[in-house]
Amino acid sequence: MSKAFLQEIIDKEKSLEDVPQNDVISGWASRLICLLYPELSESRYTEVDHIAAAYGKLKKELVIMLNATKACCDCNNEKVAADFFAGIPELYRVLNTDVDAILMGDPAAKTEFEVIRAYPGFLALCFYRIAHLLLVLKVPLLPRILTEHAHSQTGIDIHPGAKIGEYCMIDHGTGVVIGETSIIGDHVKIYQGVTLGAMSVDKSMASVKRHPTIEDHVIIYSNATILGGDTVVGHHSVIGGNVWLTESVPPGSLLYHNAEITVLEGKTLK
Repeated sequence: MSKAFLQEIIDKEKSLEDVPQNDVISGWASRLICLLYPELSESRYTEVDHIAAAYGKLKKELVIMLNATKACCDCNNEKVAADFFAGIPELYRVLNTDVDAILMGDPAAKTEFEVIRAYPGFLALCFYRIAHLLLVLKVPLLPRILTEHAHSQTGIDIHPGAKIGEYCMIDHGTGVVIGETSIIGDHVKIYQGVTLGAMSVDKSMASVKRHPTIEDHVIIYSNATILGGDTVVGHHSVIGGNVWLTESVPPGSLLYHNAEITVLEGKTLK
């Protein structure tokens, strides 16, 4: 290798942001989730002071991560961390509605413990809701790293900028994509392979709402694709499997893919 090539690598390294490694960031969020849901943890806290100390440690770690990120250097990172942890009780309340939605919505789910411990949709929502709260507080980069970690673990890709209401149920989940400007109401059920995407990936649309709005009490079955920032799925609608939707539908709609099946009787196919 030439010295010029090696120097190019060195110069690039010098210009990099000093962001903590992805496993450090995801590990921090995982420990927070385990504090909220001891069903996922080997640790058990029997004293309020002990669990308070654990939260205090996570708060200090968040400040350290923010201080290490160049984009956060001019921010009041102590206040950002304080505001984030002040929002944890509400985050926990909303996550519990997600647990309830899965438990009540999936006949295969027997207990809350099973949902918390075994359902990838719930894990993806945990990371998403933490990431979204950080994004609301204008924390750069870390939210995206968190949701991409969840994506790698569950196959569920939720952009931290999406707005998702209470009682969200993502069942099975593999292949679900929820884009940055998606808006999802309360009591929405989403099955595997669903895409809430944009009509175009043109870079000029970066600051435009380009993903759909899903109102309350909507069910979206597997492999449905809903595209466009102006597309609104009205409340209490059902979107069937494999539907391709690029236009708004009124409340109470039922959309399904009308597949044509031809049966050749009495013939041998070769």
